[in-house]
Amino acid sequence: MGLETDKIWFDGEFVDYADATVHVLTHTLHYGLGAFEGIRCYRQQDGRSAVFRLGEHIRRLLETCHITTMDVPFDRQEIEKACLETISINGSGDFYLRPLVFMGHGEMGLGATSNDVHVAIIAWPWGAYLGDEGLQRGIRAKISSFSRHHVNSAMVKGKINGQYVNSILAKREVMTAGYDEAIMLDTEGYVSEASGENIFIVRDGKIYTTPEGSSILSGITRDTLLTLARERGYEVVEQRFTRDFIYVADEIFMTGTAAEVTPVREVDDRTIGTGEPGPMTKALQNAYFDTVKGKTGDHPEWLTIVE
Repeated sequence: MGLETDKIWFDGEFVDYADATVHVLTHTLHYGLGAFEGIRCYRQQDGRSAVFRLGEHIRRLLETCHITTMDVPFDRQEIEKACLETISINGSGDFYLRPLVFMGHGEMGLGATSNDVHVAIIAWPWGAYLGDEGLQRGIRAKISSFSRHHVNSAMVKGKINGQYVNSILAKREVMTAGYDEAIMLDTEGYVSEASGENIFIVRDGKIYTTPEGSSILSGITRDTLLTLARERGYEVVEQRFTRDFIYVADEIFMTGTAAEVTPVREVDDRTIGTGEPGPMTKALQNAYFDTVKGKTGDHPEWLTIVE
């Protein structure tokens, strides 16, 4: 995937794509201490563009910075405004937004605290993260040999740059073996999440998902699907479950800002259900896309219009 963008918001100013550079001694480049978000902007039914759940994403960005003791030189309102301006200056339509907070160059070493904290916001068109075919037919997943972080060895509620090496290793492992996505277990052997998505299981008419108190990122798309499912009368159970519970699921889908709502048709060479996206998965996938694109008028509070 090649990035296509014109201007990048960098510490309060817009700069050309080619000029948005940092020094090779940038602290985050060496040690991984940084925070980021992934946010979607969708073209609406009326032709305007709207950012989906912008406030919740920027809140989590700043919470990650608080968790990691990084002092951000911009407040929530300033960053939200900058996100909207970044979309506007780069055009209209569907965009993926990437706000990034990182430590610049200066001191080196793990204990460096005097380095400036920088904020950048990038917007570019990005289609289906796991592929258009994956959205329609479902993907093939595999349980990774890499465990998800223990809750006391990494701050699992933050989107922290360096922590994603764990997910990268899992993703590369299964892709090399011919699969689309990795499913990660926690350190006790229970299902945690995928490399970049939360997991939902459908069995006997109920929807199961790993609870928020476990070693998962508290996904904003996850929260969206929980809300949409309950509004439609589906019974949702938040509990830990084992890998073999996945094998006997009637349906599985994954959620995330990049992945949106992606069905899973196979796990560890075992067909899930009929091998096609199931009725509850398709219903919730349709409800999600109708909501984010403003087709239903439901939850207008989740949509921030780009002026």
